[in-house]
Amino acid sequence: MTGKRAHDFDLADLVYRTDVYPHDIEAVRAMVESTGFFSPDEVLISLELVDERLKKGERSGYHFIFAQERDGRAVGYTCFGPIPGTLSGFDLYWIVVSGDRQGRGIGRELLTRTERAAALAGCTRMYAETSSRKLYEPTRKFYLASGYRREAFLRDFYSPGDSKIIYVKTLP
Repeated sequence: MTGKRAHDFDLADLVYRTDVYPHDIEAVRAMVESTGFFSPDEVLISLELVDERLKKGERSGYHFIFAQERDGRAVGYTCFGPIPGTLSGFDLYWIVVSGDRQGRGIGRELLTRTERAAALAGCTRMYAETSSRKLYEPTRKFYLASGYRREAFLRDFYSPGDSKIIYVKTLP
């Protein structure tokens, strides 16, 4: 048998886009829910940011990069933007890869593209936050392996025993 099987995957087969479309609301929901990491409230927040971008465009302050397969299925995305009141700080609000596509380099490629786009928009410091819960240990390792350093630890921020960890990376 020649050719790719349905479960084969090649990072080079992905296409990336920055435009946001109405169908992205459901695509984001599917991706975020597929990870098993996020609460229902967090899922709603992810959808609100897409909706805000659709309503206000760039004025929303939310920028997106989507990774999608050639058939159009979105398998990962980032949402990022400038932090109001800072000279050149940006927040990485969301970085999500569909549960069935994790561990294949999509997150790293999305982060690289996000940092590049943010730097072109004037970002010199990218901030990312995550939970201290054990579930998020791979996320914390991902940030450290991507050149981020732990900048702050806010004990019991989300709930008792669930602290907020803030990472930062200086961009060229």
